[in-house]
Amino acid sequence: MVGAGTVFVALAAFCWGLSGGIGGILMADGWDAFVVSFYRGAIGLLFVLVWLALRPRGSGLASRRLWFWSAIAGFGVAGNFAFYFISISQGSVAVAATLMYCAPVFVYLISFALKLESPSPLKWTAIAVVMIGIVLLTQIYDIGASGVTFIGVIAGLLAGLSYAIFIFGFKYAAPHGSPQAILSIAFAVLVIILVWPGDADQIAAVLSTADWPLFAGLGVFGAGLSFVLYIIGLNHTAPSVASIVAMVEPVTASLFGVVVLNEHLAGSQILGMGLIVVTVTALSVYSSAGRPSSDLRPAD
Repeated sequence: MVGAGTVFVALAAFCWGLSGGIGGILMADGWDAFVVSFYRGAIGLLFVLVWLALRPRGSGLASRRLWFWSAIAGFGVAGNFAFYFISISQGSVAVAATLMYCAPVFVYLISFALKLESPSPLKWTAIAVVMIGIVLLTQIYDIGASGVTFIGVIAGLLAGLSYAIFIFGFKYAAPHGSPQAILSIAFAVLVIILVWPGDADQIAAVLSTADWPLFAGLGVFGAGLSFVLYIIGLNHTAPSVASIVAMVEPVTASLFGVVVLNEHLAGSQILGMGLIVVTVTALSVYSSAGRPSSDLRPAD
């Protein structure tokens, strides 16, 4: 199963990268970022509810702590989806995906603040390199030249921060129930949150639009199938391997943006992207060395 686990993680990362491109197409067609995020989460909710129905054992749904931490994870994933698509709408898929890939840096910073992990010169150096990469990627020193707005940069970073919150919520919920139960609660919270800022007319219009196959694909690849594949795959894959394989996501999103959406990146932006992807991957591998294969073990 080790080889199969790696394949599952790679497929999940590929699906997440693909979802960024699909979201970019939908927003280019005039769909609101919150509406796109809402349907991504709503269709994901249907998937994980089916998973929970098929494997109800050990769900932990009677645990208050499971509900609390799963709700925190829901706030995180709602912010991740929404800010990611806002960042895409204010810049490009490649930039947004790479900024979101900075999530492990935020995990470190939160861990430092909560004294869950001790800082070290190596970790601070890696964080500094990522910051340099962000400056080069976004060209924040000449924000208009890159085609990425200041809002796009902030939203991309907030997408990464939101994903870090999701990671913490999921981690603390995991001892109290199954991954499928946690995801069911988290996606339900996401749907409740994102239905409010979304355009009500657009939310209703999706059900009869010619773009509905794209929305369906976004939900299946971006939330439903991808999260199931990732959690099952991570259960049979060393975290260090999973960290490297996860590079498939920003690479896939970037290629989609360049090939399909005709986005362009300057040489300095490509250098910045490389600094971020390589450093974050190395930081994740270093962090996971010697740890158990997964905190997200699916229930039997």
